[in-house]
Amino acid sequence: MNATALIPLALLLGGATTVWAQIDPYPRSLLQLGYDYSLSGKGPQSLYGYYYYNNPDFLSTNIALRLAVAPVYLDGEIGFRGLLSPHTDVGVGLSGGGFADDYYEIRQGCYFKDESFDGHGGGASLNLYHLINPRQMIPLNVVVQGGFHYSTYSRTDRTDDSFQPPANRETTFLRAGLRFAGKEPMLYPDLAMEVSVWFERLWRFDESTYGFAGDRRVQPTTDLYWLYAGVSSAWTNTGHQFTFGLTAGGSDNTDRFSAWRLGGVLPLASEFPLTLPGYYYQELSARQFVHLSGSYVMPLSADHRWQARLGAATASLDSLPGFEQPSRWQTGVGTDLSYTSRSRAWRVIVRYGYGINALRDGQEGAHSVGLLYQYNFEQRKLWHKAPR
Repeated sequence: MNATALIPLALLLGGATTVWAQIDPYPRSLLQLGYDYSLSGKGPQSLYGYYYYNNPDFLSTNIALRLAVAPVYLDGEIGFRGLLSPHTDVGVGLSGGGFADDYYEIRQGCYFKDESFDGHGGGASLNLYHLINPRQMIPLNVVVQGGFHYSTYSRTDRTDDSFQPPANRETTFLRAGLRFAGKEPMLYPDLAMEVSVWFERLWRFDESTYGFAGDRRVQPTTDLYWLYAGVSSAWTNTGHQFTFGLTAGGSDNTDRFSAWRLGGVLPLASEFPLTLPGYYYQELSARQFVHLSGSYVMPLSADHRWQARLGAATASLDSLPGFEQPSRWQTGVGTDLSYTSRSRAWRVIVRYGYGINALRDGQEGAHSVGLLYQYNFEQRKLWHKAPR
């Protein structure tokens, strides 16, 4: 579903994308880095690096500017609060750059570089956000987004000479959702809660075949629908924290570009990350799925700056034809060690994951290691201003 994402936040080499489906009301200045490396087999590059900037009072108090800047990609949205009514905001999004639409062919744990290719592009969107319950503490928003995305495809130096990449094409989309509460675009926030339900339709103007002698087809229309429920809560006096997430999704007329992709452990690679520790990034392709994840954090020092996290994720899949796994259930477990600076401006996390059912050379079991880093420039300002 990343082919039409509106707010790409994670683009260094892999082209991961996400959507922030509300006008962000808080000033933010964040640097985010993430890397996931497989110790079992050779998968696609799995990393992101971007700078996230949000100014809720850009030019005037009712205009917000949000930017996500990566080395080869720029995405932005200008939001107008209260434009249509006191509780109805409108945003205009623009995006463009390189490698956002890369495609990696992974089947039964094998990464087929000769069937993978580069994708570049950009687009625009018109976004509407309506607050249903303005007098309540926890917001309930209706979100409607529509726009287009233009993609161009080309071979890599390892694409097979007889493999024809897809033709360049324009995709239009319409997404609608109902979101209760929400979560910040932060690395493992202390407090978060969201329950949301979504529907998205894609229309493609070029439905030609591609691949080896046209053995693959782009569907002219695809429907995607999903439900998300998640919670994260920390006890700041003890340093303990737990997280839990449930995502269930389905699709109609699915192809390789619109299939649900699961795998890897990059928490900010998409708005609804379908993580599986130990697996390659986007290793699994599914028409329908149920994904469960959870973690528990415990302090390792009296000041809670050193912490350990234990986590697990599992998914039940209805795989895309040709991408079936021996088991419908796919599960991964992992642990990480994190350190937060005294100012709480930056955090670094090193992690390990084991994919219990991940296929490697016909056998189940795969290992991965990774690194996550966040620098919060706004928190740094607050630290310098605070009396000591």
